[in-house]
Amino acid sequence: MILKHNGILIASKVDIADNFRSKTLGLMFRRTIPENYAMLFILKEPETIGVHMLFMRFSIDAIFLDMEKKIIATAALRPWFGYKQIKWVKYFIEMKHNTVGRYGMKSGDIISFDC
Repeated sequence: MILKHNGILIASKVDIADNFRSKTLGLMFRRTIPENYAMLFILKEPETIGVHMLFMRFSIDAIFLDMEKKIIATAALRPWFGYKQIKWVKYFIEMKHNTVGRYGMKSGDIISFDC
């Protein structure tokens, strides 16, 4: 699987968090992630989610998507202290810090992927 923003490749190595264990762990306890990496969380139905940064060793960018894979919010989260809660999320993505800025991602943009 790959992720694209406005037709531009943003991640070629994507792990999918689609079960309780992978959704709970996310990127916790890892030392780092590569530039072209993303973790995609797939929720059964749109819901309110909270993303915390406990046990994280590095900052990340979180990208929150609706049913149509449109960005509804982004957040730059710091290790241990970061937290963001968003409503109506169907998918969300964790990527290396500064990815949102590097690709100019904003609310309303589409992230494309097949799942």
